[in-house]
Amino acid sequence: MQDVMQLKSLVNRMSLDKIRATVDELHLEGIVTEGKTPFNRVHFNTCFAEIEALLQRGGYHKPLDVVGYQGLAYAMFDPTRWDAVEVLRWLKDFVEEPRMCPAN
Repeated sequence: MQDVMQLKSLVNRMSLDKIRATVDELHLEGIVTEGKTPFNRVHFNTCFAEIEALLQRGGYHKPLDVVGYQGLAYAMFDPTRWDAVEVLRWLKDFVEEPRMCPAN
């Protein structure tokens, strides 16, 4: 288990190539899910300021926010383009959709 300082250091040393797809997605859609970023729930909960700084170094200079749905899915989004309630609804559908599909 890594402590907070180790997580922050890891994010601060992360290469810009590793976050390029996340920056591109944020520029394009203004929202990116946890599965499409090199960050996970622990990163979001403990070192979001470092994530914001890294994304700024990577070329994304807009405000960011993060929401999670019942600890099952997280999304990072531009609050000037998305409302947090919209993102939560989208995450709810994203999480619950597979459960609604019948198994083959």
